Amino acid sequence: MLKKLLLIILVLITSWTLAGCGKTEPVVETSQFRLEFNDLMHSRIISKTTGSEMEFSGFSPSEYLIVDGTEVRDFELDKVTKSGVDDRMGGGTTFTLTGTNGAVEKTVTVRTYDNFPNTAVFDVTYRNTGNDDLVVDVWVNNHYRIANSASGYEYPFWSYQSESTSHRNDWVLPVSAGFSQQNYMGMNNSDYGGGTPVSSLWRPDGGLAVGHLEMVPKLVKIPVSMETAENADIHIRYDKGVELPAGGSFETFTTFVRVQEGDYFATLVDYKDMMVKRGISFPEINDSAYETQWCAWGYERTFTMEQVYGTLPKVGDLEYHWVVLDDGWQTNVGDWALHPDKYPAGDADMQKFVQTVHDAGFRSKLWWAPLGMHPDSDIYASNPEYLILDKDGEPVNITWWNVHYMCPAYQPVVDYHTDLVRTMMDTWGYEGLKIDGQHLNAAPECFNPAHNHARPEESHEAMPAFFKAIYDTGTSIVDDALIEICPCGTAYAFHLLPYMTQGVSSDPTSSWQVRHKGRTLKALMGRNTPFFGDHVELSRGGSDFASQVGTGAIIGTKFTWPVGAGPDPETDLTPERDDYWQKWADIYQSKRLAEGQYMGELYDIGFYRPETHAISKDDAMYYGFYADQNPGRDVSDIGDYDGTVELRGLQAGRTYEVTDYENNVSFGTVEGPVAELNVTFTNHLLLQAVPN
Repeated sequence: MLKKLLLIILVLITSWTLAGCGKTEPVVETSQFRLEFNDLMHSRIISKTTGSEMEFSGFSPSEYLIVDGTEVRDFELDKVTKSGVDDRMGGGTTFTLTGTNGAVEKTVTVRTYDNFPNTAVFDVTYRNTGNDDLVVDVWVNNHYRIANSASGYEYPFWSYQSESTSHRNDWVLPVSAGFSQQNYMGMNNSDYGGGTPVSSLWRPDGGLAVGHLEMVPKLVKIPVSMETAENADIHIRYDKGVELPAGGSFETFTTFVRVQEGDYFATLVDYKDMMVKRGISFPEINDSAYETQWCAWGYERTFTMEQVYGTLPKVGDLEYHWVVLDDGWQTNVGDWALHPDKYPAGDADMQKFVQTVHDAGFRSKLWWAPLGMHPDSDIYASNPEYLILDKDGEPVNITWWNVHYMCPAYQPVVDYHTDLVRTMMDTWGYEGLKIDGQHLNAAPECFNPAHNHARPEESHEAMPAFFKAIYDTGTSIVDDALIEICPCGTAYAFHLLPYMTQGVSSDPTSSWQVRHKGRTLKALMGRNTPFFGDHVELSRGGSDFASQVGTGAIIGTKFTWPVGAGPDPETDLTPERDDYWQKWADIYQSKRLAEGQYMGELYDIGFYRPETHAISKDDAMYYGFYADQNPGRDVSDIGDYDGTVELRGLQAGRTYEVTDYENNVSFGTVEGPVAELNVTFTNHLLLQAVPN
């Protein structure tokens, strides 16, 4: 009995000792970062990506509320637990921290995953333990302040910001004192909104990115600001208002912070991979999506079929593969009936055109701008219930065509559009769709009582499902259908990307936009995803094929021919331009870099000069160097570079022959893993390194 009593005492003492020694500290740590919380549940992040520790800033409130205009930032830390996690994102560790501020209890659950060592995933729950109901004006997650430590650079920070407005801003842009951008993922103009719910902010030695991991678009802001020269801020903010009744609780969206060693590219790769783990799936790559495109838009809306037919021989001479019939074939946006002046025999005339295109060896693609409804259209008169209505009961305008939004969350609208796809691809015989319009990136909130929405934002959240229906219908008719979504000038909404086979630089305002949009979509859709550089006429000087080819984009054009056939001399394919177009068509076909692996981690697009893009293909490395970063579109917007460039991504100990593949000029032999060359060029230099 005595021995048994002593054994029990020993076990208890051991348990108490282990409990004391095993107290969980409020520290989340992986091989790449350490996230520390203090007694007020403020946090700081220490990066370990370079092998040594680097603190971005001191402790500050990172998850908090605004209630009745007052910030509720300080929560007295009460409890910390640690456990394992093994869910659809993989294995890892879960930390749960709980604290209180008056009647509000906050629980922060942080998960880290072995597959994503740079990332911490957050779920935050607030519970009202008091007797009075509360209304939360705003919740904020992952608010971090990054100290300015840059010196010797033009800008202290660079950023990726996915805000869509009528200004059609760059997605990658510098940040300096006085900068502020809200990055609202809802509508910023009547027909401009949406984006990829990630913001990234970095300095030369690294940075942070924050975003959400919800499976549908959400109406959040992901602001980036730099009020003073000392620090810049980044966070996620939801200001739609949340009720928090006595005894009740609510949970924020699932958000994340990622520690970066370089620029935003690796962050977007991880974001895409996390979303795939959570259930989003991308289609297999469609090989025909890598082929070059000629579009009839050079003839604009007033084109005649004779103009299009007359251009096809020259399209064939230049070995363009896809022929795209653009805006102007329809009676109006909404009905999508064939214009009787161009197709007097109706379906038979359109079928004849498609067959002519096919007989000439091309594939056919048709322009279309769904979800718009012109007030004079028949569908507007017969089905006004299709409309999105704002909170005042008014339809929402889509500029350019001056039409009104249909609601993507209303099933009859979805059915109407899938029937149109069957007409275009089954009845007429088209093999691809150019789905076009700035309004397609997001939908406004819908208050139409005919739709019985539980929440007005259902229309916004339904956009991915709408495009899935379009994609599924098209590919059920043509297995390798080319489904392109061009959300004119907006920052692509990530949740739409799985439902297209080709991204596009979507009406770029400069060659810089062509390049960094391609880089972004190669991160979000896959390193070898087919990315269309859009009409080269939209680039610097209307002829910057180098910004397409050197970044792994597919080339395209809207030239008119013969000279004088179109309404704008800028699109005339003169004899001189004919030779130049042929040169780049040959280069594209000989290299086909669009099929290669885009190696975005090798160069920081913000701080490394000259701007550099790298592609791995068939055991060789290809480099695009650009000196004209962020100019306008005019031919005079040029840049010169004279200095050293690094060829990264080479195999250690292996030698390579380096050639300017545009001009067939040898740069000699170099050895990996990194080689340096002294170069001088204007605007661009395209090099290939082929192993010996």
